[in-house]
Amino acid sequence: MRVCVVGGGLTGLVAALNLSGDNHVVVLEKGDSPGGCLSSYHRNGYWVERFYHHLFSGDSRLLSLLNELGIDDRLEWLRGTTGYYVQGRIHPLTTPMEILRYPYLSLADKARLALLTLQARRLDTDALDRVPAAEFIRTRLGDSLYNSFFEPLLRSKFGDRSEEVSAAWLVSRIAIRSNRGAGGERLGYLKGGFHLLVERLMEAAGEKGCEVRLSTPARRPERHNGRWRVNKETFDAVLCTIPPGGTGTGGAMDVPYQGAACMTIGLDRDVTGGVYWLNMKDPAPYGAVVSHTNFAPVEWYGEHLVYLASYFNRTLPPDYGEKMLSDFCQRFGVPAPAIHWHALAVEPLAGPVFTTGYREHIPDYGRAGCYRAGMFSLPNYPERSMEGSVTAGIQVAALIREEAA
Repeated sequence: MRVCVVGGGLTGLVAALNLSGDNHVVVLEKGDSPGGCLSSYHRNGYWVERFYHHLFSGDSRLLSLLNELGIDDRLEWLRGTTGYYVQGRIHPLTTPMEILRYPYLSLADKARLALLTLQARRLDTDALDRVPAAEFIRTRLGDSLYNSFFEPLLRSKFGDRSEEVSAAWLVSRIAIRSNRGAGGERLGYLKGGFHLLVERLMEAAGEKGCEVRLSTPARRPERHNGRWRVNKETFDAVLCTIPPGGTGTGGAMDVPYQGAACMTIGLDRDVTGGVYWLNMKDPAPYGAVVSHTNFAPVEWYGEHLVYLASYFNRTLPPDYGEKMLSDFCQRFGVPAPAIHWHALAVEPLAGPVFTTGYREHIPDYGRAGCYRAGMFSLPNYPERSMEGSVTAGIQVAALIREEAA
């Protein structure tokens, strides 16, 4: 069977690996490098992701894939610290003492927040799918905690759609990040970067006869004599892993998407006081400063690495990268000579927005030779992750095999 996989991101490469061997699989990737949002820069002898990534201890299928590919020995379990930037100051919020000292929440608010964190894994996210996150927090925890803590987070991640986001997403987000000790959140990272995962997926699929064609956009698939034609080639099945509507496979799907703009900066110093993930409460052209080398050891890179993370709807304003960099340097007191390099990655369709009622719009994997899977699939609800994308790739490949048989 000939199978065309549209999109060389994580779901597409995992599906291609699982379909290759007894099938002829062709992956069409419009970009000049594989991995999609997991693609990387090569700088000064090392690789680093264009968009920050880490994995969680409960990511069983992703961990199994690392083992299958023979790179599980590169996995390091590290500690991710957090903080808030408020009124020009960095406030670490990792240890119990740091949380107690945080001046913008009352003791009662902190107790309510701690209780929600403990309860998050037991809450029914399906029941919360139609409940706005803002309403859930205000009702359960009060206006003060919403305005001081949650509203800036929702606004920085979803912009003018923050009021539409469901409590299912928020609770899932809290639950997946609740694996914390006194020293911070336990998170996984590959020494050498997730470039190793993409590279090994490509190699393993290639060893089984899979073709990956970079810089090759897919034209709209057409039905032809009971088969599918893509870019003038004929296939028995087509799997679309790019955002809904990108090629027209399977008809229109009402899944809202947003874009991401992520600036990576190499510099000669730490600017966030040892904090890995610094959320911005003060208005800024980015919602978080993610100091990668306050998570992964700076010795791996020979310089400090920082991400400036921003999300947008529709289009990115002009000169946005320059505005991000200028604000960062001014706000954190970074002189121009301290910056070794910087690069802006922009993905207009970076991921779904989990609005209220999202659950009923999740498309199935398709059938009869026309399939779809990716960040919009059920395993990535109500919070997208590498684990969800790997699972979607495995499941859709199994379905394609089953229907072919």
